[in-house]
Amino acid sequence: MNNNNNDQSLTQIETHGVEQIPDHERSAGPTDLFRMIFGGSNTFATAVLGSFPVLFGLSFQAGVWAIVLGVLLGSLILAPMGLFGPLNGTNNAVSSGAHFGVHGRIVGSFLSLLTAIAFFSLSVWSSGDALIGGAKRLIGLPETDLTLGLAYGLFAILVLTVCIYGFRFLLWVNKIAVWSASLLFLLGIFAFAGPFDVNYAGTVNLGQPGFWAAFIGAALVAMSNPISFGAFLGDWSRYIPRETSKQRIMAAVVLSQIATFIPFLFGLTTATIVAIKAPDYIAANNYVGGLLAVSPSWFFLPVCLIAVIGGMSTGTTSLYGTGLDMSSVFPRVLSRVKATLLIGVLSIAFIFIGRFAANLVQSVSTFAVLIITCTTPWMVIMIIGLLVRRGFYCPDDLQVFTRGEQGGRYWFSHGWNWRGLGAWIPSAAVGLCFVNLPGQFVGPLGEMAGGIDISLPVTLGLASVVYLTLLSLFPEPREVFGPKDARREAAVKPQLRQAA
Repeated sequence: MNNNNNDQSLTQIETHGVEQIPDHERSAGPTDLFRMIFGGSNTFATAVLGSFPVLFGLSFQAGVWAIVLGVLLGSLILAPMGLFGPLNGTNNAVSSGAHFGVHGRIVGSFLSLLTAIAFFSLSVWSSGDALIGGAKRLIGLPETDLTLGLAYGLFAILVLTVCIYGFRFLLWVNKIAVWSASLLFLLGIFAFAGPFDVNYAGTVNLGQPGFWAAFIGAALVAMSNPISFGAFLGDWSRYIPRETSKQRIMAAVVLSQIATFIPFLFGLTTATIVAIKAPDYIAANNYVGGLLAVSPSWFFLPVCLIAVIGGMSTGTTSLYGTGLDMSSVFPRVLSRVKATLLIGVLSIAFIFIGRFAANLVQSVSTFAVLIITCTTPWMVIMIIGLLVRRGFYCPDDLQVFTRGEQGGRYWFSHGWNWRGLGAWIPSAAVGLCFVNLPGQFVGPLGEMAGGIDISLPVTLGLASVVYLTLLSLFPEPREVFGPKDARREAAVKPQLRQAA
C-alpha cells in the first residue's frame, strides 16, 4: 500500500460506503489483500477446523491430505472472487447485481450478513474460551460466566471500534496479526514436538467402513474456510487499482489460503496429542480445553496472545463487511458507521444469548455450514458470469439501487435477473438436502451417499449446469456485454428513471 497518507488516515473514520471508490483513492495492492485474508484466518477458529479430522477419527496423515485437498479446492473457487472489487470499485454483493439484478443483489448482502454473524460469534467464543482458559492456568484467574462474559465483551467492543474506523485501521490490525499469530503458532513446534507422533493412527483407517465419509467430511470442513470469504473479498479488493494484474490478485488469494496451513496443521497436530493424552476432551468435542490441558505451562501466555490477536483479526474482517453491506441495502437510512454499530450490537447480543442462555455453540457451527452451502452456488454463478461477460461491467449502473433509481444495464426484469436467481435457488435448496452433519443436521437426502456429506459438490455442479443452461435458453440483453463483444450490437444505454 502507498504509505504517503496511511498514517494520517489510520485514525480517521472511513466515510466510504458501497459507492464506487475513486481511482485516486485506490492505494492498496495484492499484498494488502493477502494480509487481510490471511489475517482473518490465522486464528484459533481455523485451528479448531484443523482438529476436525481427528474428531472424525482420521489418522494424522489422512488428516493432512484432507486439509490440503479442502483448502486447495476452496482457494481455487475463491480466487476469482477477488477480481470484482478492482473492476467495479465496490463490494461483491453490489457487483453481484450484474448477474442477479440490482434488486437481486440483496441475496449476496444477506448471505454475507448471516455468514459474518456466525463466524464472528464462533471466533469470539473460541478466542474468549482460550484466553480465559490460558489465564486460569497462567495466573489462576477463575473461569466463570463473569470472566468469560468480560472476555467476550472485550473482544466484541474492540472489534466494533476497529470496524467503525474502517479499512485502513483494519489493514493495520491484520498486518500485525499475520506475523505475530504465525510466529506464535510456529512456537507450538517447540511446545509439542516431544509428545507428537506422526504415525498417529486414529480410529478409522483406509479400507474400513466410514473412512471415506470421515475423509470427505474433513475435507469439506477445511474447504468451508476459504469459501466463507467469498462474499467479503470485494470489501477489501475495491481499494486495489482496476489496472492491477488479475493474475497477481488471484495469486494473492490462493497464497493467503495456502498460508492457512499454519493454523490448520497446528490444530491437527495438537488434536492428535489431545486424543492420546486427554481423550475425554476429544470425546466431548472440546478441542480448546484439551489443548490447554496438554500444553506446557510456558505456552499458556502464547495461547492467550493468539486468542487476543486471532479474535481481533477474524472479528474485524467479518463485521466490517457486514456493516458495509447493510448500509448498501438501506442506503437512505444507514451509513456505513451506523450500519456497523447496529450489526455490531445485534452480534454482541447474539453472542451472549447463544453462549449463556441457549447454549447454541454447536447450532451456530451447523448454521455456518448451511450458510456456506447456500453461498457456494452464489459464488459459482458470479464466476461463470464474469467469464461469460469477459470481465466487462458498468460500475455506474451497478449503483442504481443505492441511488434510488431504476433502469440501466442491470435492471433486467424490474431489478431481478431470473437467470442467476433461477440457478441459485434450486442449487442452494438441493445442496441443503444433501448436508450430513451427524447429531446436528441431516438433510432428507443426506444418507444417499452412504453417510458422506456431498452437499458442496452437488450444489457446485448443479449451479454451474443450471446457470449455463438458462443463459443458453434465455440470452441476456446485448447491452450487458462489452463494446468489442460480438454478442453486442449498437445499443443505447437505457435511461435511468428516479424511483418513486
